[in-house]
Amino acid sequence: MRTDRDATFMALALDLARQGLYSTHPNPRVGALVVQGENIVGRGAHLFAGEAHAEVIALAEAGAAARGGTVYVTLEPCCHQGRTGPCADALIGAGVARVVVAMQDPNPLVAGQGIARLRAAGIPVDIGCGEAESRALNPGFLRRMESGRPWIRLKQAISLDGAVALANGQSQWLTGALARADVQKERARVSAIMVGVGTVLADNPRLAPRLEMSLRRYPVKVILDTHLRTPADAALFASPGAVWIAHGPEVPAAKHSRLQKAGAELLAVPLEGARLDPLALLHLLAEKQMNEVLVEAGPTLARALFAAKLVDEWIVYVAPMLLGQGAQGAVQVGPFARLADAPRWQSRGIELLDNDLKWTLSPRED
Repeated sequence: MRTDRDATFMALALDLARQGLYSTHPNPRVGALVVQGENIVGRGAHLFAGEAHAEVIALAEAGAAARGGTVYVTLEPCCHQGRTGPCADALIGAGVARVVVAMQDPNPLVAGQGIARLRAAGIPVDIGCGEAESRALNPGFLRRMESGRPWIRLKQAISLDGAVALANGQSQWLTGALARADVQKERARVSAIMVGVGTVLADNPRLAPRLEMSLRRYPVKVILDTHLRTPADAALFASPGAVWIAHGPEVPAAKHSRLQKAGAELLAVPLEGARLDPLALLHLLAEKQMNEVLVEAGPTLARALFAAKLVDEWIVYVAPMLLGQGAQGAVQVGPFARLADAPRWQSRGIELLDNDLKWTLSPRED
């Protein structure tokens, strides 16, 4: 039976899981506690793929004190041999008396089997305490396992009149230093950063996050470039992180060679009309273990993603300025004949960053 005590300890395990926010790709962020009576005797957080899982770290810290204790873990313990051994077996071997799991792991290699193995060994397992928080920590891993595509987080900086650039295309910088620093954190947490080739040609961005903290891995830079117009000397080739260029199925071999020599991996994607099929691209990225993708979109790419209903989360940095007549709108959808037909979004949080607003939204499901 779930208790208030369970909720308290699971909240601490979730805090541990957040330590892996920037580092666990392509694995989920997981935390674990071993509790004996009212005392925490072991703590663990999974930080890097291929290294020890949260349960194993917590059990090692607890040592003999784990026997007869309760383990709180934010995701179902694994039951298969990957780069590390099965955590369910480690819990059984440690002699724990009870396990509280925030949620079942949708990975087909686990999918309830870890819980079943624990119960078969006579260990009671309670499921669901902290599930919403665990899901919020791992939206990309869960989306990839449940839907076969990454979690798409669209990021835009806009003016009060809903524009991303002046009529002449000038857009740097709408927001202030604090908002731009926050973008670097959003970049660092994802598996990949995606832009259209128009952004590369107009702004020549580096795309790699710039942070005070050091990163063991940098997000992949994904360029949507149907006809391979990306310059071989683009700044993104000189910044940390792999470069993947998604292109149409029929591109001259000379263009392939030029960009491959620059260091790009080329991904052929089928067309939908004259443009790359966005869903086909996302399925390909999921096959390459991309969990969360931050899309830094201009109006054209944003419209394609909205039209395909592929935006899971929309982060809008709102600058208190007006860009005036002829300014380039953030996204063009519709037209709609009735307000009832217009897509509506649910506010998930508003944060003041100096003089700018960071507004996080998700699609409304009603």
